[in-house]
Amino acid sequence: MKRIPFNVPPFLGTEEKNIRRVIQNHKISGDGEFTKKCNLALERITGSKKALMTTSGTAALEMAAILADIKPGDEVIMPSYTFVSTANAFVLRGARIVFVDIRPDTLNIDEKLIEQAISPKTKAIVPVHYAGVGCEMDTICDIAKRHNLIVIEDAAQGVNAFYKGRALGSIGDYGCFSFHETKNYSSGEGGAILINNEEDIERAEIIREKGTNRSKFFRGQVDKYTWVDVGSSYLQSELNCAYLYAQLEDPEIINNGRLKSWNMYNEFLKPLADKGLMETMYVPENCFHNAHMYYIKVKNYDERTKLLAHLKANDIFAVFHYIPLHTSLAGQRFGTFFGKDEFTTNESERLIRLPLYYGLKRNEIEYIVEVIKNYYK
Repeated sequence: MKRIPFNVPPFLGTEEKNIRRVIQNHKISGDGEFTKKCNLALERITGSKKALMTTSGTAALEMAAILADIKPGDEVIMPSYTFVSTANAFVLRGARIVFVDIRPDTLNIDEKLIEQAISPKTKAIVPVHYAGVGCEMDTICDIAKRHNLIVIEDAAQGVNAFYKGRALGSIGDYGCFSFHETKNYSSGEGGAILINNEEDIERAEIIREKGTNRSKFFRGQVDKYTWVDVGSSYLQSELNCAYLYAQLEDPEIINNGRLKSWNMYNEFLKPLADKGLMETMYVPENCFHNAHMYYIKVKNYDERTKLLAHLKANDIFAVFHYIPLHTSLAGQRFGTFFGKDEFTTNESERLIRLPLYYGLKRNEIEYIVEVIKNYYK
């Protein structure tokens, strides 16, 4: 068996044709034909009022922090088990991060712990939909409504995934997607922000265009554009959007392929889980996930280290994931862990992500599972 990588960026075949069209049109900066097509595709998939392509998922989070009017001294509640961008976007605005423990089943923020972490300084809640499995959004939105808080969904891993029939990213005030090379749908680097309240759309366009009303100028709504607000250069290249649109045009092609691989892993690893040798992924009944990843949880850190080495020795590139932010130097400087860290660190030290990408073959999955079984023998 040849070496099996952890990830292979998606490629359907029409990406090159789209990119050539962009070059021939002499329009390679953002907001061209394919940027608009990507915006519309995301609006169609999610039902959101407005989708705007950005340079990255990080940029989408930074835009959301500006739109939420996060100021120095504000507090923002989120899980510690997430990527650094989730926290950075708000720290850049002067906020202090309040980390809350995760659920051991989904590894999402424990919705039952959020309310007690709220203080007079709390401004927003940032649920992170880990592995494309939705957080308990009904409870989170109810808490936010009662305490007059903003909900910003970090749905970087959640494109084309759903909670109770609603697309992840479309449920809170703002949703943030990533189209990084490792995501289900990819432009190499890229992201998008979903604006779910109509009154925020115009300001979002301004922030994305460096604080100018340039979008209104191109629509003919003003005869010249000028600087009207804070903002930055969050506009994704037309070349990136051309690559991405090949995948968003019919998102089910990639989605069905990844789900097929996910289901094979789940079926083939069940005997090991039934013996108590590992835990496999849990997806609540009210969530329709997008097979962003397949992970297993082993006994402890030591076993994870040994199993990863065993997989590597057999030319399988599997990885662990986040080191909890509250344990980092910056996390301790800019944040506080509220309550007890009962699950965040412990679960993070047990997790292994197995190779999963569009085009992964059945015989490759069978080989990976066989290697894992051999380890436990």
